[in-house]
Amino acid sequence: MVDPQPRRARYEDLFSLPDNVVGEIIAGKLHTHPRPAPRHAVASSAIGIEVGNPFHRGRGGPGGWWILDEPELHMGEDILVPDLAGWRRERMPRLPTTAWFELAPDWVCEVLSPATAKLDRMSKMPRYAANDVAHCWLIDPDARTLEAFERRGGRWLLLASFVDEAEVVVEPFDAVPFPLTALWAE
Repeated sequence: MVDPQPRRARYEDLFSLPDNVVGEIIAGKLHTHPRPAPRHAVASSAIGIEVGNPFHRGRGGPGGWWILDEPELHMGEDILVPDLAGWRRERMPRLPTTAWFELAPDWVCEVLSPATAKLDRMSKMPRYAANDVAHCWLIDPDARTLEAFERRGGRWLLLASFVDEAEVVVEPFDAVPFPLTALWAE
């Protein structure tokens, strides 16, 4: 007897998850992980401040972006929730009225943790590239690193890596540098 194919996850499957769990659907499979630990939350909040003030708010920078925490992205059958994402306002002048986004962002940022690093790198990054996301940043609060990628020819090209106390100057937010130490809990 042949085992039946497992049922593909559906959007409705996300509704029954507990509040302390983040759910995503990638290639028809439901992936869950706990809410971020404090070091992860600090790094995610801090990058939102460092990028959000000059680019979302236009405070000390050019503005022109929507920078959002944990937006729900509907990319074909995939439902992804990056730690942060940004859209150029020229591409998305107004926010959608739905609870999710169907327009792929211009930039995503994933803050890596032991529970999410493999999924972020091996499953989500290829999905972002396939859906024309132009930039992806990976932040690792334990290793104290930021890796910045740009999509070229459908693939990710590493633009720069930053560690410890480096000054971050990299696309698409190279107009306003910030200290990498701003992201660490210490």
